[in-house]
Amino acid sequence: MRDGLGQRLFGMVAGPEGPANRARIHDTPGPRWFGEDRPIRRVHGDASMFVGGLRALLLQSLHPLAMAGVADHSDYRGDPWGRLQRTSTFLAVTTFGPADDAQRAVDKVRGIHRRVHGMAADGRPYEASDPHLLEWVHVAEVDSFLRAHQLYGARPLDQQGRDDYVADTARVAAALGVLDPPRTEDELRQRISDYRPELDGTAAAREAAKFLLLTPPLPLLAKPPYAVLAATSVAMLPAWARLPLRLPYLPPLEATAVRVAGRTLVGGIRWALARG
Repeated sequence: MRDGLGQRLFGMVAGPEGPANRARIHDTPGPRWFGEDRPIRRVHGDASMFVGGLRALLLQSLHPLAMAGVADHSDYRGDPWGRLQRTSTFLAVTTFGPADDAQRAVDKVRGIHRRVHGMAADGRPYEASDPHLLEWVHVAEVDSFLRAHQLYGARPLDQQGRDDYVADTARVAAALGVLDPPRTEDELRQRISDYRPELDGTAAAREAAKFLLLTPPLPLLAKPPYAVLAATSVAMLPAWARLPLRLPYLPPLEATAVRVAGRTLVGGIRWALARG
């Protein structure tokens, strides 16, 4: 039963090429960007990434220009699992893969970013290669992954580990074009605070949140656990991020029932994906 469930979960996240990609990423000899003892490997290899990833998408959507690029150029409604699979493969390659493969993955993403540009609904132009927008996407992602790991990870990091994790992720961010990514947890929090005046719950952001939380294309049996995943991800968002997206804020319930349900779900995912 565990093998069957694990294969379905892995297939959803990694796609049909997942087994071949996993073998290449982990078994190819050669230097890596990050050693086996680095915190980025602990965080990105943990089942808490399932809730952290959804939280990251919700938080990222609050920047109107970043959301405009997604709405105009990403087929997240028509092919949400394909987008998830491409993102998870990128994270796996840059975190665990050979250095040459990691650099090729970064170069590919930068090439895609150069082709993504347009005009937001408010008339402002945007470019996906803009270092300022790249930094917002980065800090929202790193904050989400780190927060999820501290709440639901198998081995949460101490303060030095959290700072080292942010520093590890800065290497990937700089390679993607972020000019001065944060390198400590305090710097990460300050950068997110600095972006808050630019954030807004646009119609496109609210539509994306509705799709991600309520109407993703899922088989019937997967909908109850996904509802727990969605509630857990929303519960990790600060109040200031929920109001623009019209998401509920129920601290007592979130600190009790949602937290327990989230730990149960992430623990189940971890059990299903465990490899001998």
